[in-house]
Amino acid sequence: MNELQKSLILESSSRFLIPQGVKVSYGTAGFREDASILSSTVYRVGILAALRSLKTQSVIGVMITASHNKVSDNGVKIADPSGGMLSQDWEPFADELANAPSPQQLLQLITEFVEKERIPFDGVRPAEILLGRDTRPSGEALLEAARQGVTSIVGAVASDMGILTTPQLHWMVRARNKGIKASEQDYFEQLSNSFRCLMDLIPTGQSKCDGMNDKLVVDGANGVGGAKLQILHKLLSVLDIEVRNSSQDEGVLNDGVGADYVQKEKVAPRGFGSKDAGIRCASLDGDADRLVYFSVLPESNAPIDLVDGDKILSLFAVFIREQLSFLNEKEDIKNFDKSRLGIIQTAYANGASTNYLKHLGLEVNLTPTGVKYLHEKAADFDIGIYFEANGHGTILFSETFIEWLEVRSNKLSSGSKEAEKAALRLLAVSKLINQAVGDALSGVLLVEVILKHMGWSIHRWNELYHDLPSRQLKVKVADRTSVVTANAETVVVRPPGLQEAINAETAKYTQGRCFVRPSGTEDVVRVYAEASTQEAADTLANCVAKLVDQFLG
Repeated sequence: MNELQKSLILESSSRFLIPQGVKVSYGTAGFREDASILSSTVYRVGILAALRSLKTQSVIGVMITASHNKVSDNGVKIADPSGGMLSQDWEPFADELANAPSPQQLLQLITEFVEKERIPFDGVRPAEILLGRDTRPSGEALLEAARQGVTSIVGAVASDMGILTTPQLHWMVRARNKGIKASEQDYFEQLSNSFRCLMDLIPTGQSKCDGMNDKLVVDGANGVGGAKLQILHKLLSVLDIEVRNSSQDEGVLNDGVGADYVQKEKVAPRGFGSKDAGIRCASLDGDADRLVYFSVLPESNAPIDLVDGDKILSLFAVFIREQLSFLNEKEDIKNFDKSRLGIIQTAYANGASTNYLKHLGLEVNLTPTGVKYLHEKAADFDIGIYFEANGHGTILFSETFIEWLEVRSNKLSSGSKEAEKAALRLLAVSKLINQAVGDALSGVLLVEVILKHMGWSIHRWNELYHDLPSRQLKVKVADRTSVVTANAETVVVRPPGLQEAINAETAKYTQGRCFVRPSGTEDVVRVYAEASTQEAADTLANCVAKLVDQFLG
């Protein structure tokens, strides 16, 4: 770095000093705090994004959002060249950068890191960053802080993409780095075109049966997703969608609304009640990267039948398995021995869903908790599907498999009609689903078209399996690092003897399953228990919580 570059960083960083006593940490969700203390953090993430762009010689994204948090919070996260999350290798540097106490120490950190990573400043390709924000009132000022961080690196270009869902920004970064057109309009066109293609491929007479109600009512969490869904709806007249709790309404973001609230509380969001009984409903979260479905029951206090991320995964798996079976009926198709479909879950997935998927003959893999682990494992398969119960997930298709599908769909046109249609459907799914990250908008379109393809109502879908009752508890401990787990966090390795005690307790319960894991953010150990009745699940969780307390004091 030359002297001009150093003086530019010193001068601009002096305008974004860290508030006293503030210490932040970069996690799966990036940095997330009260918006009033975030400007210095966001400015420094702008610098980080520019350095990442120079290192990778690619377009990088910076998204200003706090997802399902309350409206007074905000956050910032980076989208890597693939459209996925920031590489874990860079997370420690993100923490150091955000917490450097003075402009001089910040400059020293950057200088050392640039040398260590051999980041080129020779101007072969200047840094290019796409900036996006959600609808929070604090977003505009924070986006400006990010822009100033980016432009403190000589030659770096920051493009403000406007108000977006988080998945839209991730999609744009991925598209730009693949050399594809990447405006918001391009995003809407790709989703709507692939949706129409799938609708055209629905078997004749299949689109209306099994008590399926055509109408879908969507809770937009009073966030960005509702308004974007309304734009998509205008492009897709075939869909009967009503959006409530849009950002254009008067409600407060994530207050008694949104996928996180609906999934955790298992009640209808604001604006929904017994009048909606029998209608298919869905809920997005604040930045539209999570999706759950539900149906309101006729009782007056608006309880719901929840259709969570595990059920969405199961629906996608059933559909994709069916298409692969059509392809495999053709003898010459079997020559492609790598067409592996993988289902990826964490230990928090309800045991009934895992059993259902295994019963279908599917390969189910468990990873540690966290989207980054799920996404990474899904990439090992030709088609990898992952979801968390909270409604965050997607489908990944390998480049090799897409190429093979394209060749096959052309070759098959002279042969099996069903196999040809199956290949075309899978190609359309690969374009409809957002392969960069979980996306509630592309997710809702895929759910809708699969339900029409199957001729299923939400009730038929929800009957695929019945969740086992479960209970989650937290146990406060002096030091969470004293608990070490293995096998995707399902087995305790340390302290010795704890896992054997958990096994002995779990064996007492019909369909019992229990695991414990240290929290990633606080000194607590989390307990998850399942059993055949709610009473048994509660008792098992409480007994294991006592064991944790005994072993860790």
